[in-house]
Amino acid sequence: MDDLDELRAKFEELLREHRDLDAEIARLTSEQPFDQLQVQRLKKRKLALKDEITSVHQQLIPDIIA
Repeated sequence: MDDLDELRAKFEELLREHRDLDAEIARLTSEQPFDQLQVQRLKKRKLALKDEITSVHQQLIPDIIA
């Protein structure tokens, strides 16, 4: 597998984890009462994943010099 395939696989894995965190946060907050600290930690992880997704996505897009 070349670097581009590895980046694509990592990108898909990160997107999947991000979606899973979304679902977990929604599930936790639908229950009353919910653990606010746990939800905050999940949201922080989700934000870090978003940054990583953006970084990997930028690596997948070729540089276009106008």
